[in-house]
Amino acid sequence: MTLPAGPDAWTVARVAAAARRLVEEGVGQVWITGEVSGLKRYSSGHWYFTLKDPDAQIRCVMWRSYAAKVGAPPAEGTEVYLLATPTVWEEKGEFRLQVVVMLPTAGIGLAQQLFERTRAALEQDGLLDPARKRRLPPVPAVIALVTSPDGAALRDMITVAHRRWPATRLLVVGAKVQGTEAEAELVRALGIVDRLEGVELCVIGRGGGSREDLMVFNSEAVCRALAAVRVPTISAVGHETDLSLTDLVADVRAPTPSAAMELALPDRVEVRRQVEALARRLAGGLTRRTRLLGERLARTGDRMQVAMTRHLERPRTRLERLGAQLDALSPLRVLRRGYAVARTGDGRVVRRMAQLPPGEPFSLRVGDGDVAARAE
Repeated sequence: MTLPAGPDAWTVARVAAAARRLVEEGVGQVWITGEVSGLKRYSSGHWYFTLKDPDAQIRCVMWRSYAAKVGAPPAEGTEVYLLATPTVWEEKGEFRLQVVVMLPTAGIGLAQQLFERTRAALEQDGLLDPARKRRLPPVPAVIALVTSPDGAALRDMITVAHRRWPATRLLVVGAKVQGTEAEAELVRALGIVDRLEGVELCVIGRGGGSREDLMVFNSEAVCRALAAVRVPTISAVGHETDLSLTDLVADVRAPTPSAAMELALPDRVEVRRQVEALARRLAGGLTRRTRLLGERLARTGDRMQVAMTRHLERPRTRLERLGAQLDALSPLRVLRRGYAVARTGDGRVVRRMAQLPPGEPFSLRVGDGDVAARAE
């Protein structure tokens, strides 16, 4: 048998780490039912126990922060529901469950029981009140996307946003959306959104999955962090048949991440069509307005012309009358009736015979001109 060279041989740690990734990524967070056995409560507050059924058993750990929510430890043999993530404890090479929720199997279903409990707490604090819902901005300049940076949901949202309104900036705040770390990461991501400048809208969500995969969106901590975001929010959990609590807390619920971007952004094609239609209406309105104003101006001009004609008619009549009177008094008119006027050489009118000594030349003005004459 030929042994592999040193670099080609896996270490124990590498194998254990690979096994852990395979288990956590392949299974994810799930609901499990079984009997509690050998539970030990340590001074640190952590619980260690075994979950078993007639055919198998699994070692479990429940950290202090989660165990404190349960209260008193269950008695030996108690049948429970657990929300847990299967993993591999690398240090000991041991397969086990990391438990985050423990509920008794009695009564309503586990998932529904937890859902109703969280919903009641949120409703008591007014976080589900429709009156607190905010309107989405008509054209947000910056949108924060709280989702997994590796998921298909992010690609779908980017594609739809660039198609509908490419001018909007998208800020991706990455977080896990399932698993034991998802709750803390989503709460952290929502807190980051509040510190980002210019953000006008926040979208939180993920693509489709089983109800167990989407349980983090029913987390009370995530819902409260979402309610505290200062800008309007959209919950886009890709599970059209069921409502998550983030759907109820957010200002708007979208059935899928793609639908969230359709709600958040206008369609530029539709906006262009509306603008063109508005431009046509405006042009038509201006044309009609201009025509009406032209017609009104023409009528006003006609009225002004008539008014000016009437205003000038009386002075003109009076002027004609005065002219006729002046013409009647004109000396020339008298001359045309057969009279004549004698004037000396320097143009003075002869009024006395003494002005014309014998032999003195003068002119005689008659109706149609002057006649040269001399005194005898």
